[in-house]
Amino acid sequence: MIRMAVVGLGKMGVSHLSMIKAHEKVEVVAACDSTEYFLDLLNKHTGTPVYSDYSKMLDQTAIDGLILATPSAYHFDMMKEAMARGIHVFCEKPLTLDPGQSKELAALAQSKGLVNQVGYHYRFVGTFQEVKRLLDLGALGRVTHVLAEAYGPVVLRPKGSTWRSQRNAGGGCLYDYAAHPINLLNWYFGAPDAVGGTLIGKIFSKDTDDEVYSTLHYTSPNPLSAQLSVNWCDESQRKMTTKLTLWGTNGQICADRQEMQVYLREPHAGLADYRQGWNTRSTTHLTGPVWFYLRGEEYSAQLDYFVTAIAEKRAENINSFESASETDTVIAMLLADRSLTNGQGAALARAPTKAPAKKPFSFLGSR
Repeated sequence: MIRMAVVGLGKMGVSHLSMIKAHEKVEVVAACDSTEYFLDLLNKHTGTPVYSDYSKMLDQTAIDGLILATPSAYHFDMMKEAMARGIHVFCEKPLTLDPGQSKELAALAQSKGLVNQVGYHYRFVGTFQEVKRLLDLGALGRVTHVLAEAYGPVVLRPKGSTWRSQRNAGGGCLYDYAAHPINLLNWYFGAPDAVGGTLIGKIFSKDTDDEVYSTLHYTSPNPLSAQLSVNWCDESQRKMTTKLTLWGTNGQICADRQEMQVYLREPHAGLADYRQGWNTRSTTHLTGPVWFYLRGEEYSAQLDYFVTAIAEKRAENINSFESASETDTVIAMLLADRSLTNGQGAALARAPTKAPAKKPFSFLGSR
């Protein structure tokens, strides 16, 4: 049995705890959070050993793997301490709020031969996995442009806030929402060579961003552009909706969590189950069964992937710290470009008004 601990018992932490406790290869040996009342209830009703002191838990408990779901600002120190003790780590995204720290964690995990994974769960969604397969087969021919979108109803009024909407704790819409489509773009095409025209704005939040728009530019192996459009103040959405539309010389793919639609100008020799013209595939037919369902198969699938990697002593991982650090690097590029776009480093291009002349760590918290 793999001895597992869960740290941070907010929405995501409790979800992870529920799923991992049901895994046949796992024994949950500890849970940690700063809320004593919740810990008392958890211990009383489940018998799980609980701690409010993270270092004390690591000192007193034999742990093989750790699931970390604390606010993003605490990830670096907590993961560094765990990996120094030889503990495999699954961390909720983003890896950190600093790409330099993310690269340091990736190097540390590699040097110690530890399984390391970040919770970019869309890589375990059947439709987005199928997009990856079609791209690898060259079904679209040469991809020329992508529209990557994410919308949802997180911040819908000016007053009130949580750690998620505090820039220094959670990273705002950029790290919480935009990170997902960016991570998928990195998976499909690698990191962009440049970004431009980045707009990062506030709608209701005082301390952080609520919307992100930018263009990502790729030069190799083929020229490609991707438009990023993200807004977490969108009340028209019941929950987070992430969608990718890809255009290529042989057609188009449009995919979200529920369904993908594929248009092929010409049939592809490697895709006997796709015909010329429109093809539709639902996530129901593309997603395999999981041992325990909660919120979505992808959440269970990613945890099973983590557990299996530990059991098989497998170092490679579809959502490694290294790949997550690349996402953090792209986010840093957007922030740097925003400084230029909003006038701090260069003037905004404006329509002419007349004809131109000729010539922290002590607090754990939870997600």
